Amino acid sequence: MPPSYLNLSKKELNQRIEKLFKNLKNCEICPKKCHRDRLAGERGFCQLGSLPMISAYHPHFGEERVLVGNHGSGTIFFTSCNLSCVFCQNYEISQSRIGEEVSYERLAQMMIELQSLDCHNINLVSPTSHVPAIVKSLSIAREKGLSLPLVYNTNTYDSVEVLKLLNGIVDIYMPDAKYSSDVNALKYSSAPNYFGIMKKAIKEMQRQVGDLVINEEGIAVKGLLVRHLVLPNNLAGTKEIIEFLAKEISKNTFLNIMAQYMPYFRAREFPELNRPITEEEHQGAIELAKKAGLKRLYGE
Repeated sequence: MPPSYLNLSKKELNQRIEKLFKNLKNCEICPKKCHRDRLAGERGFCQLGSLPMISAYHPHFGEERVLVGNHGSGTIFFTSCNLSCVFCQNYEISQSRIGEEVSYERLAQMMIELQSLDCHNINLVSPTSHVPAIVKSLSIAREKGLSLPLVYNTNTYDSVEVLKLLNGIVDIYMPDAKYSSDVNALKYSSAPNYFGIMKKAIKEMQRQVGDLVINEEGIAVKGLLVRHLVLPNNLAGTKEIIEFLAKEISKNTFLNIMAQYMPYFRAREFPELNRPITEEEHQGAIELAKKAGLKRLYGE
C-alpha cells in the first residue's frame, strides 16, 4: 500500500502548505492559540518560529512491534511541545528545548536518509507545533523519492482544523490519550480542556485513516494506533478514556496500554505522582479494556 501523500497532486499539496503557513501569521496551529506571528519570529507557548527544530533522528527500535519491524521506525524527534507535562521523560527535548533549527531542505534530507536505512516509516515525534514545516519538507522529500508512510506521533492536543489539512498526507496516527480529567490535564500538563480536545482530534484521525491496517509482514501501513499511559492513583482517568474509544471510535481500535510510567522530571514535587505504577494498576486497565470490548490490545 503506497503512502497517501503520493496520491496528492503537487498543486493540492502546495495549497495545504500555503494554508498552514498562513496560520503561523497569527498562530492557531494548536489549541493554545497563542496568536503570535511566528513567521516574523514571535514565539508562543512552544517557543518556535517557522523553521523546524530537531533534537535527533535515527532508526528507533523502542516503539510498537508493528512500527519497528526488522529495520526500525525512522524516528524524527522534534524539539519543544505544546504541553508541559511535569512527568515528561523527554523533558530535555520538550521543555529545555535542546535541539537545532534546520532548513526545510535538511528535514527533507533526514526523511530520505531514514528511508535509505530501510526504515519502515517516518515517525514524527511531537509534530503538532511543526506541522507547516513538516508538510513543506515532505513536499521536498517526495520530489527526492520519499515513499514511506508518515506516522503522526502526538500528545493529541491537536486542532481539528489543522488535522483536516493533513488528510491524505498522514498514513498512521498515533495519538496519546493522556487524560479524561481536565483538572488533572491542566495541573500536570498545562492542557486546558484536554479531554474534549483529545476526543475531537481522535475522531478526526479515525475518520481519515480508520482502524489500523497491518500488512503480511506484520508492519502497520495505515490507520489509528492509540497509546494510553497509566498514571498512579488513576490520575489519567483510564476508565473514561477506554469507554470513549470503545463507544465512539471503534472496538477494533489498536490500543497500547503502557506501564512504563516513572516519576521523571518534576513528578517528585507531586506526592500523588511520586512512584511507578503497580502491576495491579496496569492489569486493572487491561481488564477495563477487555470489559469494554476492545479487541486489539498491544502487548497483552
